[in-house]
This record gives sequence, structure tokens and C-alpha cells, in this order.
Amino acid sequence: MTTRGAAATAARAGAVGLGIAVLAACSGAGAPAGGSGARSINVLMVNNPQMADLQKLTADHFTKATGIKVNFTTLPENDVRDKISQDFASQAGQYDVATISNYETPIYAKNGWLSPLTARAEADPSFDQRDILPPIQQSLTASGEIYAEPFYGESSFLMYRKDVFADKNLTMPANPTWAQVADLAAKADGARPGMKGICLRGLPGWGEVMAPLTTVVNTMGGTWFDKDWKARLDSPEFTRAVTFYVDLVREHGEAGAPQAGFTECLNAMEQGKVAMWYDATSAAGPLEDKASPAAGKVGYAPAPVERTKSSGWLYTWAWGLQKAGKHQDDAWRFVSWASSKEYENLVGEQLGWSRLPAGKRTSTYANPQYLAAASAFAAATRTALTEADPADPGVQPRPAPGIQFVGIPEFTDLGTEVSQQISSAIAGRTGVADALKTGQARAEAVAEKYAGR
Repeated sequence: MTTRGAAATAARAGAVGLGIAVLAACSGAGAPAGGSGARSINVLMVNNPQMADLQKLTADHFTKATGIKVNFTTLPENDVRDKISQDFASQAGQYDVATISNYETPIYAKNGWLSPLTARAEADPSFDQRDILPPIQQSLTASGEIYAEPFYGESSFLMYRKDVFADKNLTMPANPTWAQVADLAAKADGARPGMKGICLRGLPGWGEVMAPLTTVVNTMGGTWFDKDWKARLDSPEFTRAVTFYVDLVREHGEAGAPQAGFTECLNAMEQGKVAMWYDATSAAGPLEDKASPAAGKVGYAPAPVERTKSSGWLYTWAWGLQKAGKHQDDAWRFVSWASSKEYENLVGEQLGWSRLPAGKRTSTYANPQYLAAASAFAAATRTALTEADPADPGVQPRPAPGIQFVGIPEFTDLGTEVSQQISSAIAGRTGVADALKTGQARAEAVAEKYAGR
């Protein structure tokens, strides 16, 4: 449960004055915010597997030790982003804590929507801020101030079924190119009844289909904007990358691709419906869980490249405190627990070491129990995280940071609108050229706000 077991977690909580032990239940997914009791906080979060584990453990460990009830509301990625944006922008204070990413954090911080956390972290030595991986901490820092603490961090890599490759006499290169991946997808397609060659996200959303697709654009020489804020969606490089992605998923991708996001691809990979999957490194934990049908059958290779040395993204689901929240101290206590080394060990001991919300702490990659359980993917994950460079992800200078996104507020709408066109192309309702023509016009409108700055 912790480094020294269940008693250590309770002791740590008590040591920072968290109060007496009170047993309380957490609300389930989609439960309304609120809740009775003198001490409670409302947490809004994405419905990823790591968050589901958090819900299972909070009442019996955090709440029991602190007396702070946690009312969880969980939603799919696109929905939770909209709800968080609405609540934080209005500073309504309905939610004390929310899962935000390294995309939102600097934007929300600049807008004054987040409570700064540096002083709180420094005042809590047991939290050990220095243990946070530098690329992750830097991505959650604005003007020298920490504004969010990571729950888990991720890059991206290529996952493949080792048994299927062996049966088909296929070999995964040590550093695959996208051309090689396309060839492997064609050869693995149909290797098992109903199995497709690869899963690639097709679900609309700037954080859904546009995340993996933008890494393909980067390594194939494209960019959303050049250094002078000229929109480049209609460039040959951007067009070629999108055409490649759309063709690959249409020819050898999963069934229902236009509606497939992270969750759908995870399910497809677990259930043996696809031979490969390019996506977040955080998927490896659920895939290798002892309850997963795919456990022990998956190999991990770096994110495919073409013109760049690496192409993995950098992303973290992190905890942000709403500045208007009325329970700042209790909210921090929850965040410092959920992001702690102790919580990681709790997950390992209670649920399985491969299920750690990893990718955020240096100490995780020195934990022998985690390394033993995650031997198939731990090294690949850390390498991908350390090689990711949001300031220089492609072949040309960029006007804003970001690998799988452009670090400007307007990208939420721009990326979503373009993603809808791309998803339509995957569904066969429009062509890539028409999709990008529409996207180029929208990007040019955004660029006008920044050109000359």
C-alpha cells in the first residue's frame, strides 16, 4: 500500500495534521458534485483506468485517515474538458480539484483560474517535489510557479502483439518508421479471426484523434503554424501525413474507427481485435494487468518516425486547484496524497504493480517491485518521456510549445474543428483535401491574432 504498508499511509496523513479517521464513501462515476459532511471536496476527473483505481482506494485510505470525503464526478475526455473549462472559467467553485493537462495548465494559470502550489509543495517535505520528473514539472510550471501536480505522465509508443508477430514471422524494428508500420499492419491484418492490423484513434477531439495524428504530422515534416504564424495545414507535408494516417486506419484499422478513442483502442488491444496500437504509454499498465487477456503478449517499440529522431508526445493528467474553491487546504491534502509516492505504492500493493499511475516520479523507476511488474514497458516509457521535446518536436521552428497540440488557448476550438473534418475523412464522408481546406481557413483566422507579435 505504501513503502511500509497501510500504517505508513495513515501515519503520513496524520503527520500533516489531516484530522481524525472517518470512514466515508466516494460517489460513483457521474455522481453529482456536493455531498454532506463538514469536510468534503468535489473532484472532477477524466474516466481513465488510473482514475477508476483512485476511486476504489480513496474512501478506505485517504478519507479514513483524514476525515475528508471526496465526491468524484468522472466523464469521458471530451466531456470532462468542456465541463472543467466552463467551471474554471466562470470561477463558479463547484469543483475544488480537476484533472487538467500540461496544455491547460499554463493557460489557466495566466487567466488566474488556478491556485499556485509551489509554497504548499515546499512546505510538505513528504510530498518530495524534487522527485517529479523534470519534463513533467516544467510542463506544469508557469512564470516560475507550479500550478498543477501530476497524477501520471505519458508519452506515446507503438504496442504490438508478440504472439501474432511470431505466428506471422513478422519482426518489429528497434526504431520503426511509419512506412514499416504500414507494411506490418497490412501483413498482420486478418492474422486472427476478426483481427485488424492496427488501432489508431479516429474519434473527434483535439485530445483524441489529433494527438496521435499530430505526431505523425511532426515527423513527416509538417506543422500547424510556422515560426511566423503562417498556417500550414494545406502544406504538402501536412497533407501527406494526414492522407497517410487516414488511409492506414481505413485500410487496416479497427472497426468503428471514427468513434474510436483511447478507451476503445485499449479495449480492442486487450480483446485481441488488433495486432498493433500506437497511443499513450499509460496504456501499458492496464494491458499488463493480471486480469488483462493481453498480459504478457504485448511488445513495445518507440513512436514511429520519418524525418525526426523521435516523435513521442509529452502529456500529463494533473491535479489543478480552482482558485475560487472554498476548501483549498483539504483540496491540497487530496492532491498531495493522490500524486505521492505513497499512493503509487498503495496501488501496487492493493491492485498490482503494473497499474501504478507512473510516468511522473524519478523514484518510480528505481522501485524494484514496479520494475519487475513493468519490465516489458518501464524502460520504454521513461525513454519516451525523456526524449520528448515540446519546444522542438518537428523539423522546423515553432511559434508555440507543444508536441501533440499547439500551446495557445485557441487550439481547443481549432483542434476540435479540424478533428471533426479528419474523422469525417476516416468515415469516408469527405476527402482529406477538403478536410484540410476547411481546417486551413480556420487556422488562418487564428494566426491573424498572433502574426506580428
